[in-house]
Amino acid sequence: MRDVAFLRSPVAHATIRERKKPAGLEDSVFFNEDMTGVLPITTRSSIPGYKVSDYPAIAADRVRFVGEIVAMCVAANRARAEDICDIVEVQYQELDPIVNCAAGRAPGVAPLHEGWADNLFLRTSFDQNMDEVIAKATVAVELELSTSRQVMHPMEGKGVLAWWDYRAGQLVVHSSTQVPHMIRIGLAECLGIPQAIIRVAAPDVGGGFGYKCMLTPEEVAVAWLAYTKQSAFRWIEDRREHLTAGANARQHEYKLKAYADERGKLLGLEADVAVDCGAYSVWPFSACLEAAQAGGNLPGPYDLQAYRCRTVSVATNKPPFAPYRGVARPGVCFAIELTIDAIAKAVGREAWEVRLENLVVASAMPYTNVTKKFYDSGDYPASLLEVKRMIDFDRIRREPRRDARGRYLGVGFATYTEQSAHGTKVFAQWGLPLVPGFDQAHVKLTPDGALEVKAGIHTIGQGLETTLAQIAHEQTRIPLKDIRVTLGDTANTPFSTGAYASRGMVMSGGAVSVAAEIVAGRIKAIAAHLLQARRDAIRFRDGRIFAGEASVSYEDVGRAWYMRPDQLPDEVDRGGLEATGAYKPQIDTGVFSYASHAAYVAVDSETGLVEILDYVICEDCGTLVNPMIVDGQTIGGAAQGVGTALFEESPYDENGQPLASTLIDYLLPGPTELPRFRITHMETPSPYSVHGIKGVGEGGAIAPSAALVNAINDALTPLNATIRQIPASPERILAAIAAARSALDNAA
Repeated sequence: MRDVAFLRSPVAHATIRERKKPAGLEDSVFFNEDMTGVLPITTRSSIPGYKVSDYPAIAADRVRFVGEIVAMCVAANRARAEDICDIVEVQYQELDPIVNCAAGRAPGVAPLHEGWADNLFLRTSFDQNMDEVIAKATVAVELELSTSRQVMHPMEGKGVLAWWDYRAGQLVVHSSTQVPHMIRIGLAECLGIPQAIIRVAAPDVGGGFGYKCMLTPEEVAVAWLAYTKQSAFRWIEDRREHLTAGANARQHEYKLKAYADERGKLLGLEADVAVDCGAYSVWPFSACLEAAQAGGNLPGPYDLQAYRCRTVSVATNKPPFAPYRGVARPGVCFAIELTIDAIAKAVGREAWEVRLENLVVASAMPYTNVTKKFYDSGDYPASLLEVKRMIDFDRIRREPRRDARGRYLGVGFATYTEQSAHGTKVFAQWGLPLVPGFDQAHVKLTPDGALEVKAGIHTIGQGLETTLAQIAHEQTRIPLKDIRVTLGDTANTPFSTGAYASRGMVMSGGAVSVAAEIVAGRIKAIAAHLLQARRDAIRFRDGRIFAGEASVSYEDVGRAWYMRPDQLPDEVDRGGLEATGAYKPQIDTGVFSYASHAAYVAVDSETGLVEILDYVICEDCGTLVNPMIVDGQTIGGAAQGVGTALFEESPYDENGQPLASTLIDYLLPGPTELPRFRITHMETPSPYSVHGIKGVGEGGAIAPSAALVNAINDALTPLNATIRQIPASPERILAAIAAARSALDNAA
């Protein structure tokens, strides 16, 4: 095996004038022209007006962001491969970079891609009943908000190992991916070879968060090497690569105008949303998914009847935008929840009171909102009242607004909905090239009475090995210790589009349930014959199969089918003791989890530092399969949300250069910055999914920015200062305080 290192562009935008391989190392360096027959990563969409961008595995004649691959270098080890990168000669003719949405939309700016008339991947609009409410609203508030670009920062970065299996005649690709079956499809398209000769196997993956749910240039390049050279090659991402080429999430800009009555009842919302999408569309989700999610989810959990929203997906000289845990919803939650607080301030009421008045009530469920989101079940107001109780809001309001150290104290709330297990219609409406349908799982009773469960979804730290086994146990009652779960290998598992969009337990859990139920029925049929009993008398109990007090073991049933067919009944299901099940929910729009968060903070007006004194969550993801895993998902997501709210940012200068390429510059929250999250659960099963399960993987990350910034703004009320951009860094807090003081001085 040999290691790969990638030479990456040091400039944001340039034409490549010349490149030259080092003498004597021509066979160790590969440029775009060496990869004959390889197609660029091209993400198409059926949405009218969408513009296609070709994303080459190795740049051809132009680079469009710092970190884009310019050459691939191969050596016996990574250190030597990096040394070769250092002596590859490349000459660039720099071009003016597009460094933000405003620059990308400016008149006369040259388009980033040939054939484009402007720098918009897509422009969309939605308008429902707005003209009717504007005239009758007594209160109007306007806000401009923004969220910063981030990296996703899984503990384990990306990595890919590819080799040629001579025995099977297959290209084997081991990739740290969330979506092995999709990567197989994408590689086949780019390399121009049949899927049948590609096997993608994902090992245990140390975090994904969306960063690993797309086809990457590195996967294409390394797979091409292994296929053409019929040898083994490996690339492992280092942290600087991730912090630069992986700075690809969260950057939104909002202009909002909300209309309400004198009590703060939200009557209508106007919004302009711009997403800084970077240079290319990622496959298969496209550069437009973020804006589509933003426009569709901005109304949140609120009973809103009038809505006007315009979105633009802007191409810039930054890394391509990818779906990060929550996919736009952390941004839209930040936007709508700050809007609710602004309305409350305008009408002179507490923010929780106005929030409560606007939430969709339980008696309205199921509820179709203004953007046609189908909220299947839940009690949103109850979750808000619960976190108000948990945070002890009434006590907080009775106490002084400053602590003994002179810090300002504040409390903030946020409520959100999380559309999980998005269905076929949803993805089809987004015009994506690969639309998920039924997830599949295979379940098999082995000769020794154990159970094998194989699912095409993959585990990225969310505990699917445990929870899928629990689902199989629920149907068969085979002890958990005897259930073995295999995931994420295209050679050994049925098809699934993978782990994303909080779909695992709904989709793959449903598929396992379907397959296990079929196998359970066949086990009962054979056991009934062995026990000389009616099938309807068979019961699973205590790890055995009973008819009255008589019993047989699962091993007895397995042995009869595989090794002693003379013991089988004359009429037996020829499918044997294994089955493949397919599942998607009864409704094709996804099922909706939700939660309310509340935060209590102290803000130091001299340093701008924020301490989280308390943080509480009331979450409802339907039926809880494994409460400990749900808490783990919620805590992990909330920790990431704290990072988004207070610390994490990938800034760029006027030349498109990333300014946070090390962990000295890119700040992550650690144990001393995180609170002890206190979590309680409501449990409202979905009537539309098997076992009433809803997804929970992304939820924890959605609300923290809104809850924390609302708490900060509440704390700063005596100073008349307001934060409108995240992260709410000390610098931004001090700037807001200074601006408020300056405004007061000018007014005086």
